[in-house]
Amino acid sequence: MATIRDVAKEAGVSVATVSRVINGSGYAHEDTRKAVIAAVEKLQYKPNEVARSLYKRKSKLVGLILPDITNPFFPEMARGIEDYLQREGYRLIFGNSDENRKKEREYLDTFLQNNVVGLIISTNEQDHTIFDNLTIPAVLLDRTAGHLPAVYSDQQQGGRLAAEILLARGAKEITIIRGPVEIKTVYERYLSAVSVLEDTDVKVHILDSALSYQGARKCAKEVFVKYPDTDGIIACNDIVAATILQEALAMGKRVPEDIQVIGYDNVSFTALLHPALSTIQQPAYEMGTKAAEILIKKINQEKLEEIHTVFPVSFIERGTTREVE
Repeated sequence: MATIRDVAKEAGVSVATVSRVINGSGYAHEDTRKAVIAAVEKLQYKPNEVARSLYKRKSKLVGLILPDITNPFFPEMARGIEDYLQREGYRLIFGNSDENRKKEREYLDTFLQNNVVGLIISTNEQDHTIFDNLTIPAVLLDRTAGHLPAVYSDQQQGGRLAAEILLARGAKEITIIRGPVEIKTVYERYLSAVSVLEDTDVKVHILDSALSYQGARKCAKEVFVKYPDTDGIIACNDIVAATILQEALAMGKRVPEDIQVIGYDNVSFTALLHPALSTIQQPAYEMGTKAAEILIKKINQEKLEEIHTVFPVSFIERGTTREVE
């Protein structure tokens, strides 16, 4: 990989002259400028973004912290962020927090040391003290806080939809897979589903599960041991729903005749399952794009019309739910 010294040697000028041309700082004769540009192109030199940002006191780097990149929901959001930032001339650096407060803070420190100009974070920190001393703009994604810009979907609508759909399709004994109670968005959709079901004659059970495949495996086996007559599942995400679907089929249950399953997120693999998974869709790509748009406005010190952006969700009907009775 070419260095700035290689460019200087190729162009026959000093390193300082190359730096002035690349950064547009100070005078350089037109012939000198052309020689430097030609050397940069010939050697395919790419200036170090961090070094340039330290020199100019402003970078084009944005930091992104997500909980778990192995969950297909988050890469879809990250792609929306990246596509928007690239169009605006910014670059993205990423950290995977595993819902761990220590890792979140370590990544935040690393990003700040690399002179990022803004942050997009899906944080599990309840009191949000992680943002108290920030001097750069930050936007929450798939999380909420009253005083910070945030982009998320309507979790109450999602939980309500899942419950109403199973009721309309004749479920009599429904198990809700709640998910981690400390994650506000996940907990809100659970509370909304419960509020719909508690005033009905349907028997309701509640089980907890992590959002990962490893955590879902234990729950998938447990649900049919504890509640063998369950005929409807509302899962906290698509990974959990797919794992439960796999277990149900392995036990010889007919889907959707014996048991119906509704996931949450509508990640890409859900349409490839057999039967394909019915689910609540969150517009992940659009949410990521919006978060990036808001952050760029904050970086440019533009006024925001609204501090929170809430996206509606929708029901995607596939093969794990029956037709309405």
